[in-house]
Amino acid sequence: QVQLVESGGGSVQAGGSLRLSCAVSRYSDRYCMGWFRQAPGKEREGVAIISSYGNTNYADSVKGRFTISQDNAKKTVYLQMNSLKPEDTAMYYCAARLSFPCPIHTSIGYNYWGQGTQVTVSS
Repeated sequence: QVQLVESGGGSVQAGGSLRLSCAVSRYSDRYCMGWFRQAPGKEREGVAIISSYGNTNYADSVKGRFTISQDNAKKTVYLQMNSLKPEDTAMYYCAARLSFPCPIHTSIGYNYWGQGTQVTVSS
């Protein structure tokens, strides 16, 4: 069993920055850690993925603005969000998948989820 706890959400003006954190109860040898988001009335979408090997992938809408990283010693995954836009407003979820590959366009296979943290970007 893997437990995930997100933190770091909040409200910011457009152009601002936030850093989300996801505390992970345990890692496996092979895993994918991802950040997903869901805005009201929209489907959940993948934002950024990082594998146990450190490979990353991003949604086109956030490339160049968001950076996913991990600190294995702290068992924490981060999402640094810069140049935030109002369309980034959503509930952000951390998720874990204990096998490869690490898809970003689907949440299928990500069996562990945090409770979510709200990000609100005002114009």
